[in-house]
Amino acid sequence: MRRYAFLALIPVLFALDRVTKYLIMQDLPIMGEIKINSFFSIVHVRNLGGVFGILNQGGYARYIFLIVPSLVAIVLIYILIRHTMSDTRTLALSLVLAGALGNIYDRFFYGSVVDFLDFYYGNHHWPAFNVADIAVSVGIGLIILLEIIAGKKPGPEG
Repeated sequence: MRRYAFLALIPVLFALDRVTKYLIMQDLPIMGEIKINSFFSIVHVRNLGGVFGILNQGGYARYIFLIVPSLVAIVLIYILIRHTMSDTRTLALSLVLAGALGNIYDRFFYGSVVDFLDFYYGNHHWPAFNVADIAVSVGIGLIILLEIIAGKKPGPEG
């Protein structure tokens, strides 16, 4: 039963991502900034590329970063529907799927991903990110943690 609660996170996180990006697009011009404190700002930037702005020049990157995540999302949907797994793994894959869907939506409808959370120290900025990116990162982090834990468990020989 808890499996469905984790799966319910997908539309909730997708909606949270859409609402936050909508507010940014409506209330802040592109490249606009609202300084919150000495290390954090709300910004409005568009990412044409992949994670951390890789291949941000556009061109074929736009199609690559639309098609590949769409295929990953289809595989994740299949896995979540067809396979029984631990609650933690279901949560992790649900987070990755929710984030992927949020950024796929942006790429499909706007041609780029809206990023708005900007952390920095002096002139050193972490690449801006969004709610979908947080979901993907936490989900992947959980998957890595699960694999590390599984690797430390003694096997049949141990």
